[in-house]
Amino acid sequence: MKIGDTATGVQHLGLPTRDFEKSLEFYEGLGFTVKWRAEKFPLAFIQLGGVEIEMMQRDTANQFWGAWDHIAINVTDVDAAWQAAKEGGYNIVEGEDGPRKLPFFENGVRYFTIEGPNKEKLEFNQYL
Repeated sequence: MKIGDTATGVQHLGLPTRDFEKSLEFYEGLGFTVKWRAEKFPLAFIQLGGVEIEMMQRDTANQFWGAWDHIAINVTDVDAAWQAAKEGGYNIVEGEDGPRKLPFFENGVRYFTIEGPNKEKLEFNQYL
């Protein structure tokens, strides 16, 4: 089994920003709408058509081209994808001991992240 056997497509792109409110205003000006926003810290999922961005405040965010943090792939079975990644010898950089859970959206999400050959991060996500 390959990780991609459970994939259904790109779920979102992760964009770190040094000025969350300014970035949110910029993207809303382009027509993006807030799909979900955290109450206790600056993080939001915004959407325009089929494009979804996870925007998060990070004081260390890059301020040059190539600043995206990760690409998230939607999967139907995060446990099976994690097992395939482990068996395939991929470098799991988040969720080394199994998929992690976050309280995003109505029921939360479970995910793990691997590192690609160019130091890119690929996050495999399952909505609960």
